[in-house]
Amino acid sequence: MSDHLDDEAGDLTPETAPDTVFERFLDQGELAFQRCTACAAAVFPPRVLCSACGSPRLEWERSGGRGTVYSATTLAPRDAAPYTVALVDMAEGFRVMTDVVAEGEVAIGTAVRADFGAGVTPAGPFFVPEEQK
Repeated sequence: MSDHLDDEAGDLTPETAPDTVFERFLDQGELAFQRCTACAAAVFPPRVLCSACGSPRLEWERSGGRGTVYSATTLAPRDAAPYTVALVDMAEGFRVMTDVVAEGEVAIGTAVRADFGAGVTPAGPFFVPEEQK
């Protein structure tokens, strides 16, 4: 079975591994995801195989960076400022867990956009509400 996977997925190297490619997009200020050419599913976080159908036929696409808050919670660490962690449904069809930088509460259904200036983690950029400049 692993020989079959190697044949279909190609030769992965440290330079072509999904996480490495994703980090290169982040370094350029772009949020990227994969699209399966077998079933058209949006795939995130980056993987070697499609999470919907198991196909290794994944291509990189750039996200427009816009989405809608699916769920959010504000965390208040004892010795740090409170911050909001949210699940954001992206316009391209994938969901990302991220920080949302906003004044006050972040409501479910809030339109948000990626903002690399607000912060970036290894998982991607922070988001801000659309109405926030």
